[in-house]
Amino acid sequence: MGLLRGCDSPFTIAAHAASLRRRGIDFVMRRYSRDPSTNLDAGEAQRLCGAGLRIGALWEGCGARDRLTRQQGLRDGAEALHLARAAGQPPGSAIYFALGEDTTPADIDGVLKHYLAGVRSALGGAAGYRVGVHGSHAWCAGLVDRGLGALSWLVSMPAGGVAPRHNLLQWPSARLVLDGAELRLSPVLGQPGRDPGLFQLAGPGAALSAAFRRER
Repeated sequence: MGLLRGCDSPFTIAAHAASLRRRGIDFVMRRYSRDPSTNLDAGEAQRLCGAGLRIGALWEGCGARDRLTRQQGLRDGAEALHLARAAGQPPGSAIYFALGEDTTPADIDGVLKHYLAGVRSALGGAAGYRVGVHGSHAWCAGLVDRGLGALSWLVSMPAGGVAPRHNLLQWPSARLVLDGAELRLSPVLGQPGRDPGLFQLAGPGAALSAAFRRER
């Protein structure tokens, strides 16, 4: 699989699905959270996939560092699971978890480890969703190396300028005019040869993630 071009949208973007696809966008990263106004739902998922887009999922809402406990991970994982199933997200795809901005690399073996253990417990097994991590290069690399996350999404390019081991790489938000509306969206690139855990509903490519893994 070659380079995939996507964008991260914190709001419903189904109305612009066809325009995004015409611009060469392959996928859209959408949200699960405790704010219903931001969440991906089944209707939006169907419209995005109907336009030929793939979808990635991000749980946003783990909160401050002092809330990163195993119990909070269990709660967040359970809520993300409920929203993913309601949206029609198929097992085998990924849900990324945003890890907050006030954690430090030292927290990898502390609060982040315990929080993600709870998340994995909620999403693994019969649920069948893979856990991705969303954060800095140091966090993502450390967490994946320890088996605490299966995939990683970098919020910015590391100092060395190369991030081949990560699944997704995000760039600063940019102004984009779609269908007469001015939006600010963050470009996201899917690394060549690495499965980013995206999904697509019924139709061509519905089993994209599983098929990709069989090819590797």
